[in-house]
Amino acid sequence: MTHSLMNNQVIATQRVGILGGGTAGATIAIRLAALGLETYVFEKNKSLIDGPPMCHLHAGGNLYREIPDEDCVALLKQCIDILRLYPYTIDVRPTVFAVPTRDDGMPEDLLPRLEILTDAYRELIAQDANNKVLGEPEDYYQLYSHEQLIALSEREQVTVPTTVDEWMIPVAKYLDLNKVKFPLIVVQEYGWNIFRLAASAQLALDGYEHAHVFTDTQVKQVMPVDCENCSNADHHVTKWRIDYQQGAGLDPEAQSNSKIESIEVDYLVNACGFRTGVIDDMVGVKVTRMVEFKSSYITHWEDTGGQIPEIIVYGNRGTPEGMAQLTPYPGGYFQIHGMSNFITLFNDGLVASSKDSAQPKLPPQYVHYIEDGWDKAPLQARSQQAIDYVAEFVPTFHSARTVGNALYGGQQIPGEDDTLRVADVSLYSNIRYARAENVKASSTLIAADQIVDELSELGLIEIDTPVNRNRYAHEWAYLAHNDSLAIETVARDLAKERGFPLAMAGVNRGIREKALKDLNINNSSDNYRT
Repeated sequence: MTHSLMNNQVIATQRVGILGGGTAGATIAIRLAALGLETYVFEKNKSLIDGPPMCHLHAGGNLYREIPDEDCVALLKQCIDILRLYPYTIDVRPTVFAVPTRDDGMPEDLLPRLEILTDAYRELIAQDANNKVLGEPEDYYQLYSHEQLIALSEREQVTVPTTVDEWMIPVAKYLDLNKVKFPLIVVQEYGWNIFRLAASAQLALDGYEHAHVFTDTQVKQVMPVDCENCSNADHHVTKWRIDYQQGAGLDPEAQSNSKIESIEVDYLVNACGFRTGVIDDMVGVKVTRMVEFKSSYITHWEDTGGQIPEIIVYGNRGTPEGMAQLTPYPGGYFQIHGMSNFITLFNDGLVASSKDSAQPKLPPQYVHYIEDGWDKAPLQARSQQAIDYVAEFVPTFHSARTVGNALYGGQQIPGEDDTLRVADVSLYSNIRYARAENVKASSTLIAADQIVDELSELGLIEIDTPVNRNRYAHEWAYLAHNDSLAIETVARDLAKERGFPLAMAGVNRGIREKALKDLNINNSSDNYRT
């Protein structure tokens, strides 16, 4: 099949197969479909981006005291980039970081990093004024002393805060100030909503005539079609065949009656998240990696008195005193991380690949949770433990109640360093194969860019075009045709389908419409349906 596309010079239509429709697969698909490539996404779940928990943008990586400053700068850049692709997924509120008195660290230890990040943010704005999506650089972080917090605790709480001081009133009232060191650090690391992210990706891909999304679909096998010197380690593949079966959620008998279909593609992208090793084994690529099962818990707390920021209390990961994290949603719902082995982490939840397989093998119990949902008793127990964990520092949180929900999944970690937080993609040019290796969802657009550059190097697409330049100006066509209400409508459907409170599909405070208009969104695209 041939198809001439005036804007991007693709003469013979090239096909790209993307295995996995999580944040990486969906984002890569948006990037490629916008360029006019016939893009096929295969996702086992019923909808896109239904995976491990997310909480906030990590716009600077301040959550991770153990990673180097250069990784924090990379996270800042990536978060600004991804925010401009998915602006309606953001909850505009700060994140408060507290060092507990029992911790060896001091708040002042983080100040040099925060200055580096402030300078990096200022430089990004100098490069492109539309990068100013986290407020003014001088407001990127602020410090609050014990005296300031005591004074704030005596003020009346504001239902809808508009200043940092107003955001800090409930912190001053609810946080046990005797258990933390000062100053507290407030950073403009905004909330990130997975339901709205899934909705944004779905609507974006719905608009591209070149995007073909197969959800509820199991990839059975991938095989090289055109292979040169296949017995040689340095062999070359120019086409792949993907065998797939729709109806992944069918019972075994019904599935046995469902036919296996096939499609040939010119390039293969492995975006299977924690299952990337399964495809590596099929393709014949040897790689070392880890997978970690993690969970966060949804609770309801009516006694907030209004909106509050995200609150993080540092701790040493994997110890009984690991980090505690309280993430707000509308309607009094809160997501809790507790980085100890009886809440978010699991004693046997971190596994590594072997010499025989690139796919780490999670214990069957966690695979069962991922595929079929949590068992009620352990979910209830861990949810209550999460409430108690947070209540050590926020005593009135003892009144919160479990709601029988969790956000959980397997997180892939390339290599052998379980503290790695910045990774994007590995490319295998000789076999036209890429593996997305995003530890953090914010890295997915960078991974997509690298794949586009690779496709150009292989002669599969021309990138010196207006359409490709639109990406770097963040002129995403779907933003011209969908507003916050459209995103929320789909997000509510997804929350309901996944068994979560509908309120969690909303944000307490979204990106302002004026800020979006300032992004200079292009209202037209030759490859976008209107």
